[in-house]
Parts: sequence; structure tokens; C-alpha cells
Amino acid sequence: MPAKLWPAGDVQRELEHEQTIEAAAYGDVHLAGVLAEGVLFDRCDFRRTGFAGAFLPSVRFVDCVVDTADLSNVRAEKARLQRVTLSGCRATGLACNDGLLSDVAFVDCKVDLTNWRFARFDVVTFERCNLAGADFTEADLRGVSFIGCDLSRAQFHKATMAGARFRRCELQGVGGITSWEGAVVHPDDLLELSYVLAGALGIVVEPADQ
Repeated sequence: MPAKLWPAGDVQRELEHEQTIEAAAYGDVHLAGVLAEGVLFDRCDFRRTGFAGAFLPSVRFVDCVVDTADLSNVRAEKARLQRVTLSGCRATGLACNDGLLSDVAFVDCKVDLTNWRFARFDVVTFERCNLAGADFTEADLRGVSFIGCDLSRAQFHKATMAGARFRRCELQGVGGITSWEGAVVHPDDLLELSYVLAGALGIVVEPADQ
């Protein structure tokens, strides 16, 4: 981040297609429902910024900080995030399918029911995030780590999982478990995962008292 950021003015708030925005501080700015394709945010700071319902295909965030922003129901197909931290954000229903994330950290974020289909994750961490019902169908997860996350009912159908790391996560009802070849799972998660795998293989597990 640069030493000095300039408060976002009218030019930075009224987004246009293919616009480049550098070193801007958005703060309590409301961009809900905005429509702009191919926007580049370079070294920008977003704190309590509202993007809810925005349509931002092919948006790029480079060297940005996103703190307690509202990204719920944002459509950001083919988005590119590079060296970005997101903390305390609400992003329920975010669509980032076919996106590319590199050196990105999500911390204490609500990212449930999100769409990550066909996305690629390169050195990405989700820590203490709610990812319930997230869709990672055919995503490349080889560079992602999930730490203390709720992944219940998340879908991993045909995802590339070799090297993906899971540590103390909620995994109840995850889909696509047969795609987990090469995933690295913490011992604390093995018991719950074994029930999911048994169900996928058609194995009936009797109650312990029978």
C-alpha cells in the first residue's frame, strides 16, 4: 500500500468500463448495484464499502485491503485478485466463477453460498470463514488452505484437490468427496470426513448402540 491514499471522489465512485483506479481510499462508500466491466483497483483500501448486488465482470484487485465490506450477491465472473486481504467481510452469494486468486487471504469472512466454479487458487487462505454451501465445482484448489472454516454442504465435484489443506473445519455434508485425492486433512477432521466418504460409497454406518 502507498504511504498516502486519496479519498475516493466522484470519478472513483461512478465506475466506468475498463477504468483504472489507483491509491484510493473508499471508506463508507456505497457502490451497491453498480455495473462496470474490466475495472482495475490498484493499491486501494476498502473499509465498510458497500458493493452489494454489483455487477463487475473481469474486475481486478491488485495490492488491496478490503475490511468489513459488503460484497453480498456481487457478480464478478473472471475476477482477478492478486495480493489482497479481506477481513470481516460479508460476501454471501458472491459469484467469482472462472476467477484467479493469487496471494489472497480471507479472514473472519461470511462467504457462504458463493460460486467459485472453475476458479484457480494460488496461495490462498480462508481462515475462520463461513463457506457453507460454497460451490467449488471443477475449481483448481491445489494452492488453498482452509483453517477453522465451516464448509458444510460445500460442493467439490471434479475439483483439483492435490495439496489443498484442511485444518479443523466443519465438513458435514460436503459434496464431491471422491475428488479429494491428494488433499491434506488434519487428523481432527478425519472422523467426520470418514462418514461423508462412507456415504459417497454407499456404506451404511450403524449407530454405535446396535
